[in-house]
Amino acid sequence: MIDFKNGMESETGVPSENKTKKSTKIFRIIGVIAILFIIFAGKVIVSGSGSDSWFNTGIFSKITHIVTSSNKKLIGEENDRINVLLIGMGGKNHDGGYLADTIMLVSIKPSTKQVSMISIPRDMAVKVSDGYWRKINSINATAEAKQTGSGGPAMTAYLSDLLGTPITYYVRADFQGFVNIVDELGGVTVNVEHTLDDYSYPILGEEDNPNYYSRYQHLHVDAGLQKMDGSLALKFARSRHGVGGEGSDFARARRQQLILQAVKDNLLSANTLLKPAMLVRISNQLKEHVDTNISVTDMIALWDDYKSVEKSNIINKVLDNGADGLLVNTTGADGAYLLMPRTGNYDEIKSFTQNIFGTAPAPKVEVKPLSKSVNLQIVNGTWVTGLASKIGSTLDAYNFTTTKSNGSERNITKSAIYDLSYGKNEAAIKALTDLTGATLSYDSPTWLTNLKNSTSTPDLVLILGTDAEKWELTNPQQ
Repeated sequence: MIDFKNGMESETGVPSENKTKKSTKIFRIIGVIAILFIIFAGKVIVSGSGSDSWFNTGIFSKITHIVTSSNKKLIGEENDRINVLLIGMGGKNHDGGYLADTIMLVSIKPSTKQVSMISIPRDMAVKVSDGYWRKINSINATAEAKQTGSGGPAMTAYLSDLLGTPITYYVRADFQGFVNIVDELGGVTVNVEHTLDDYSYPILGEEDNPNYYSRYQHLHVDAGLQKMDGSLALKFARSRHGVGGEGSDFARARRQQLILQAVKDNLLSANTLLKPAMLVRISNQLKEHVDTNISVTDMIALWDDYKSVEKSNIINKVLDNGADGLLVNTTGADGAYLLMPRTGNYDEIKSFTQNIFGTAPAPKVEVKPLSKSVNLQIVNGTWVTGLASKIGSTLDAYNFTTTKSNGSERNITKSAIYDLSYGKNEAAIKALTDLTGATLSYDSPTWLTNLKNSTSTPDLVLILGTDAEKWELTNPQQ
């Protein structure tokens, strides 16, 4: 970007603070004017005023007003976190065009100029109004079927509740708009992390070709810096059948994050901002292919926060089903492939999302010994010798009657609690979660199901993961 601060000196040869401040103001105004070309030409004003009325009342006075009002606080800024949901979909020219193909939560932390990008797989299971588990990507399509334009708000509201994180803003775009915008930018340069070979990439319009092999093409992208046009960028982001680990939805989500960063860098470069004709053409694409609830002044404020973010300050995460992932494979009632939370509920994913910028120290909770003894089996799910005995000796002091054993699996990372008393020991469960931080899980392993049928079934089971090594349990008798 152009640096208006360099070379600005006073008559004495010493840099002038006033001129430096003025130059910064000039730079902001140029940036604002560039964005206004997009806004006015595309009429992307969602706060209630049409672009025509803005021109009629004097564009320059409005520019001055916006520059001043861009200092307003965005929703979420008071809590040092601004959340924007990005939704990608096929659009009207694709089968199932309103099923969300890409779901990404982008969060900005203004105080540290950090940005997090959490990709949510479209196959993640959620409970919808009919009580059944469905793929999360269906929420957008279901809402659109009832009322055009309601998909973005519906997805935003649902994920706000699911993740326990208030999401105010959303941007929803279709494939063709993405392709056209990248082409208008002259392409994007992407640092491809792993060579991509997909021998089954579908050819649009050839889905029903009698010759089965004519329905697909070989998509190949070498590792390293690659210049991509809109079509290749979309294919790179959407590929599902890559070999060598690139065929998962999680590798796909990571590629989408790389593409998004490349588009951001190109869009906010000085070369782009100083080309009004290009911005007008991009604005036309925004008008036709992008839906958002971000107002004009909020767009400018977001641009102010986001334009200077360094790549080293961007946190890229993907919810996945890997060894340390928070999701596991399952099958829905209709036989569809789904990804369920590994603990059976979304508490762990909520915590992960809420603490993406760092875990806040948990307040100390005073836990008193239980009024009646509760049988607790502690299972060591790690290779740390004596971990179950160490934890058990402290929990005994809280009136848990503990037995210890080693688990059949020893690579557990996250500790979990299982209730075999069917809700009869809520106080004990609360005490155990407050003491350890372990979460209550409902996704019982097979061996635990067998344990329920034994003659000495415990009330609760605590499976220790490697996180238990860091627990600092206090003995109430000391």
